[in-house]
Amino acid sequence: MDKLDIAIIGAGVVGLAIACELALKTNKTIAVIDGNRRYGQEVSSRNSEVIHSGVYYSPDMLKSRLCIKGNKLMYEFCDKNKILHRRCGKLIISVDDRSEDNLDGLYTQVKLKGIKVMPLSKKEAEVMEPEIHTNSALLFPDSGTVDVHNFMQALYYKGRQAGVYYLFDSTVKGAAFTGNHYQLETNKEVIEAETVINSAGLGSDAVASMLGIDAQQTGYKLHFCKGEYFQINRRLNINKLIYPLPGRNSLGIHLSYDSQQRLRLGPNAFYVNHIDYAVNDSHKEEFFEAVRSYLPNLRLDDLNPDFAGIRPKLQAPGEDMRDFVIVDEKERGFPGWINLIGIESPGLTSSLAIAEYVEHLCQ
Repeated sequence: MDKLDIAIIGAGVVGLAIACELALKTNKTIAVIDGNRRYGQEVSSRNSEVIHSGVYYSPDMLKSRLCIKGNKLMYEFCDKNKILHRRCGKLIISVDDRSEDNLDGLYTQVKLKGIKVMPLSKKEAEVMEPEIHTNSALLFPDSGTVDVHNFMQALYYKGRQAGVYYLFDSTVKGAAFTGNHYQLETNKEVIEAETVINSAGLGSDAVASMLGIDAQQTGYKLHFCKGEYFQINRRLNINKLIYPLPGRNSLGIHLSYDSQQRLRLGPNAFYVNHIDYAVNDSHKEEFFEAVRSYLPNLRLDDLNPDFAGIRPKLQAPGEDMRDFVIVDEKERGFPGWINLIGIESPGLTSSLAIAEYVEHLCQ
């Protein structure tokens, strides 16, 4: 292959969105490199498929700004391209008196960011969702769900029509900077590019390290956090996403839908050393106990194992939430090498906004 203008490592939803954005706004030669046989095989296809409103993050964080912008862009893209999605709304609920103050604090924080929110009394919430027990709730009307596979397919085909090359079954094994361009060694060939965008998800810290950027020293070291999901195998009269108040480092086990409108619970969150997508059936009781306070009609035998995902977290166990890393590494002597590291939730919602952000970095 001739030398590229831009090589993007990683064909998850963010890499696909960046490729599409750059292809539509520039005349540059672009290739997306991925070790899997097709796009979106890791983090992007193993999540809740939720379109978030940007509720949980400090206003100064990229996670907040890109999520809020990405929410709007996502609905516009889905409407225009006939992507299956639902703007169903989300309830964040309080189940006891102790959590009322936390819900009030969240409401104040959200209002400051200009996010649409409506406080609901116990009666109002339970009229809206009669299956749910709650003391009070916050309604976020702009939260929803999207068929992620349909969304990624649209990005892939739009990129391909705009001239993007997709190099699947191509694992990056080494990277070097010659002084004026980058050389990426894959299992098939050496690829040369003026600009490299590292959007390798679970492997993004390892890819950065290939160039000589010390992941430990820079704070780029990723920690794998596993999340499992259980499906509810009977119909319940629930129309909105239902979330408990978030914990320090997790949104908690919540109630959402898949693209066939089947209810599911998840994810839980625990750190692991290796990538493993098996669901531990013994965790069923943990899920049941986590939601029985707000879903009193649920039975233990209503739950079946569904799937699991791994999230690339920058924070180690016990540490506070970290922001996305999206940076041109010119200050470290690598101009035109753009690292995206720690792109976990709300990465899906933020994907189109991240693509715009990266396109500006490439100018």
